[in-house]
Amino acid sequence: MLRPRPKLACCNFLPEAAKLRELALDLGLEGIDWTLPAAAVSRGPRAEGELARELRALSPLEVRFHLAFPGVDLGAEDPGEVRQAQGLYREACRLISKVGGRYVTLHLGGLGRESSADLSWPTAVAALSELVQFAHRLGLRLCVENLAWGWSSRPRLYEKLLRLSGAFGTLDVGHAQVSPAVVTGGWRVQDFTIPHPERILQAHVYHEETEAGHQPPVSLAQMEGRLRLLEGLPLCRWWVLELHEEGALRQTRAVVAEYFQLRASERGSGRRSSPHAF
Repeated sequence: MLRPRPKLACCNFLPEAAKLRELALDLGLEGIDWTLPAAAVSRGPRAEGELARELRALSPLEVRFHLAFPGVDLGAEDPGEVRQAQGLYREACRLISKVGGRYVTLHLGGLGRESSADLSWPTAVAALSELVQFAHRLGLRLCVENLAWGWSSRPRLYEKLLRLSGAFGTLDVGHAQVSPAVVTGGWRVQDFTIPHPERILQAHVYHEETEAGHQPPVSLAQMEGRLRLLEGLPLCRWWVLELHEEGALRQTRAVVAEYFQLRASERGSGRRSSPHAF
C-alpha cells in the first residue's frame, strides 16, 4: 500500500517565530517541532498567551511539541523529585492542550544526568503510565523518545516502556545510530520499532549525535536504510529534521529530497526496494 509522504518539520532553533516560518516555508517544510523548556512552562498565566502569539506567527505550519527538561525525570528514586517532575509535565500538557496541541514528545531515563543509578524503573513506568492517561484526557498523544544512552537506548527496554505505559514513540534515528546496543550490542536500528511499528508516530531525522551535537548526513548512503525504515512504519508521518543550524538543516533537507526522488523513481519503474540491514 502506498502511504502518503510524511510531513517534514524543523525544530524551533531560531528565536523569532517569523524568521523560523520563513525558513521552513523556503525549505518546503510543513511543520515545526516546538521545544518547550521548563522555564516557558513555569511562567504561569502568561505562558498560554505568549505561546499562542508565537504559534499564530507560524501559520499555516503545523506545530507539535517537544519537552526538554534536563535533570527532571519521572523515574527518579526521590519521591519529592518525582512529584516535581509530574507537576511540571502535567502543567506542560495543560498548556499544550490549551493552545491546540495534539502531540507531545518527552524523555525518560537520564536526560541531563551522568548516570541512571538514582533512577527507579518501577517508578518510571508507573509515573509515565499516569502521565499518558492524564495527557489522553486532554486530547494529547504522548510519545517517548529513545535517547542515546539509558533505558530508552536499549530496544528491549524501549519496547517495554511503550507497552507497559501505553505511550507512543518518537524514533530518533540519530540516537539509535550511536546507542551502545547498536554500536556494540548486536542490535539494529530497526529493533527499536519491533514489535510495535504502529506505536511509532514521529521521527527525528539526522545522521548521528556526537559530542558536538546533531550531525547532518553527508550523503544519502548514510541515511537510506533508516529512511526506508521510517517510511515503512504505518503511522510515522511526521519527520523532524532535528538540526540546530541552518546549513546543517539545508544539507539534511537535500538528502531527504534525494531519497524521495529515489523512491518516486522506484515506484515509477515498478522496482521493489531491496532489504537493508539498519
